[in-house]
Amino acid sequence: MKKNIINKDILVIPFLLAFGILINQYYGNQGAFPHDSFAHFETGYRIINGEHPFKDYWIISGPLVDYIQSLFFLLLGVNFQIYVLHASIFNGILTVLVFLFFRQFEMDKIYCIIYAIFFSILAYPSSGTPFVDHHSAFFSLIAVLFAILAINKGNKYFWILSPVFLICAFFSKQVPAFYVTIPLVLILIIYFYKEKEVKPFVLTSASLIIFTLFVLFLGFINGITFTSFFDQYISYPQTIGQSRFQNLKNISIFGIIGNFKFILILKVLLILIFFKKKLFNKKNLYYFLIIFSFTLALIFHQILTRNQIFIFFLIPLLGGFIHIYYLKEKKFYQYLMILFCLFVTIKYHYRFNEGRKFHELINANFELSINAEVISKSLSGLRWITPQHLNDPEAEIKVILENKEILLKDERKKMVLSNYPFLSVILEEDFFSPTRWHVFDGTDYPQIGNKFYLRYQEMLLNLLKINKIEVIYTIEPINGDIIYNYIDQNCFEEKKITNNLKRFLIKKCKLLNYN
Repeated sequence: MKKNIINKDILVIPFLLAFGILINQYYGNQGAFPHDSFAHFETGYRIINGEHPFKDYWIISGPLVDYIQSLFFLLLGVNFQIYVLHASIFNGILTVLVFLFFRQFEMDKIYCIIYAIFFSILAYPSSGTPFVDHHSAFFSLIAVLFAILAINKGNKYFWILSPVFLICAFFSKQVPAFYVTIPLVLILIIYFYKEKEVKPFVLTSASLIIFTLFVLFLGFINGITFTSFFDQYISYPQTIGQSRFQNLKNISIFGIIGNFKFILILKVLLILIFFKKKLFNKKNLYYFLIIFSFTLALIFHQILTRNQIFIFFLIPLLGGFIHIYYLKEKKFYQYLMILFCLFVTIKYHYRFNEGRKFHELINANFELSINAEVISKSLSGLRWITPQHLNDPEAEIKVILENKEILLKDERKKMVLSNYPFLSVILEEDFFSPTRWHVFDGTDYPQIGNKFYLRYQEMLLNLLKINKIEVIYTIEPINGDIIYNYIDQNCFEEKKITNNLKRFLIKKCKLLNYN
């Protein structure tokens, strides 16, 4: 980054950083979808207690997010506010980076601030809490911005850092990182070849290889085998992806246009302006190809994923990019672009931030929400209301407290399967969950008929044996009978404790002979 620009903006940067942090910190505390909102709460806690993904729990995405969260917990303490802070700091840093990126292309400071604020509102607050799709998309974005700056400035550090962030994106979640990486690598190879840029090619390649080996080495020293990593992170997700690619034929073009209309408007505008103005000089062409392929990759990812749409932050990015290159001397069109981005930002702010649509809370009455401190002091500040109990959060809390008390009184070594992963954290006890998420459609762990079924079964049995688990609990909506898909029914003495809590007392049997 230009030192003179940073010096000029020394007061703006802390303001944008604070804005990005505070807006996410606020919305990250508004309601919860326990299955997703606490996705990395328990796993981050497990890591600081010596456990690791792939080895101690089955995982198909997000190992880096788990490790980052564990670092936050280690340094700042284990509670929900520190959990949200992880995403908030991410949002703040991204806000500053977007501002500095536009400033590098000599956009007026006030416009840079406006676009950065729009971005900040539409970026992480849609989730509020750490989430794999967000991390992967945003690490990919940083890699893309650094690649553009590397071409623009020829700075070796940008060439080194761009692949580092691509790898971070991949270890956050394979997609959209993979969809971004392929076109970006191809564009850069063309750039290196056409422009005869040998040194940048060497720097980028070396950075990619060295950092990848470093990550694999970290896994090795923590007892993570390459086989377990490859099975869980590479091979098994492909069995899920195949069906989703097959479903592409059923996707309506009108549905795509309806969902991404504002992004598509700016993409079309970008193309029209680019060709009308004949902006075919070398650098502009590469910038155009990189930003165009990046937005296309994220749209493609959203079409395939089952999660809510969260990529509306692309609108101020595309708006700012068009502004930089094609609207510099046209004040009227600059104002139109700002007004367009303002309209879209307000629209999606109310839908995703205020309405919490990403966590299925669009119809929630937040006046009914309750401070989750009543569940545990470590959840203080979270306004508890969930999609499962939109009209009666108090009833859900009552059930959680009841289950909490039962689990607390049972001093035996236990495994708990639940969509409330914070329970182990607030009770300060390892519940040895074999997977981060408990979804019944085969998305998160292999089920009967999948070629990795036996691998998962083996991992589950090893967890039970190594940790000498005496009893398994399941909490609805987890169906207790799912255990029988992996372990014979004769190995358990089943009992319904409450309306939503089942206990499976482990007996001696052929599969579980460690008693």
